[in-house]
Amino acid sequence: MSEQDDNDEAFAEATLIQAIENQLETGEPPAAKAVYNKLTLVGYEREEILELMALVLAYEIDAMLDADRPFDGIWYEQALRALPQLPGEE
Repeated sequence: MSEQDDNDEAFAEATLIQAIENQLETGEPPAAKAVYNKLTLVGYEREEILELMALVLAYEIDAMLDADRPFDGIWYEQALRALPQLPGEE
């Protein structure tokens, strides 16, 4: 992977984490704070929780772009509530 790819990946990850932090701060969607609290109670560290939540957001954004459809907030909240199980893991 090139240095530019590494920079792009780091930027995307930082942007997704910032989006999750914004969701936690604003309380929208409500599932974000509930899931954060749940994962904290079972022993996950803040950084790991943010990364898991960012992975769910990235999964939905990819699906949205692939299908050329609007963001599915209902699916997103359900996927957040399923954490620590990630989408696609059975």
